[in-house]
Amino acid sequence: MTFDQNKIIDFQASFNSIKENIISFEGCELLELYQDENDPCIFFTYSHWTSEKDLNNYRDSAFFKKVWAKTKMMFSEKPLAWSVNKMVSLTKNNEH
Repeated sequence: MTFDQNKIIDFQASFNSIKENIISFEGCELLELYQDENDPCIFFTYSHWTSEKDLNNYRDSAFFKKVWAKTKMMFSEKPLAWSVNKMVSLTKNNEH
């Protein structure tokens, strides 16, 4: 998501105020927020859901619709979203 520079603080405050609500949705197992190292206007959210049904229930919720309506007004570019399947996951302690 790319935000207007003067909306970054507003977005961060908004995210911090709703993050516990998001993670408490049924099926949400992980929620992370990232900020681009080179462009402070670019943010990424990463979430892991138990099932596509759980994700769709969240997307169809009144809560999401309210949050999205507020958030999209802060964008400077069209947002992008992907649903992905994990192919490989390594940690430093994985044995090969």
